[in-house]
Amino acid sequence: MSRSALVLPALILLAIVLPAQQTSTPKTPSYSAIPVDAAKAQNPVKSSPESIARAKKWWNLDCAMCHGAEGNGKGETARDMKLTIGDFTDPATLKDRTDGELYYIIKNGHQDMPPEGERVTTEEGWDLVNYVRSLAKKKPNADQKPQ
Repeated sequence: MSRSALVLPALILLAIVLPAQQTSTPKTPSYSAIPVDAAKAQNPVKSSPESIARAKKWWNLDCAMCHGAEGNGKGETARDMKLTIGDFTDPATLKDRTDGELYYIIKNGHQDMPPEGERVTTEEGWDLVNYVRSLAKKKPNADQKPQ
């Protein structure tokens, strides 16, 4: 048996296996998949009690099941599906995210989160950004004593 007779099957096997491994795409896109223009988008809807109230209706209808009623990431569906979801009540969770990034994620989805897409209007999407931002609670300083 010649040496090329052994090498040829090995090369064919590598040609089949390597492309399959290299072309596999990650299950979930990263935040880097957000277009730069979308990330830079400014929220045209002022955060107000009215904006928060409008968004809270959507939140309770469509978001709380995973993100939790308080935004702590402990919704019933998330628990059942064993999903790890960020705690929006922690100011650090979204401190490095722009409003444009949040809006893009709401409209287009992220990881296991399905997109809201056309179900919400542009204004409702920005209302939801305002609402998500409102969920962050300031942590009391260690120096401050509860009253």
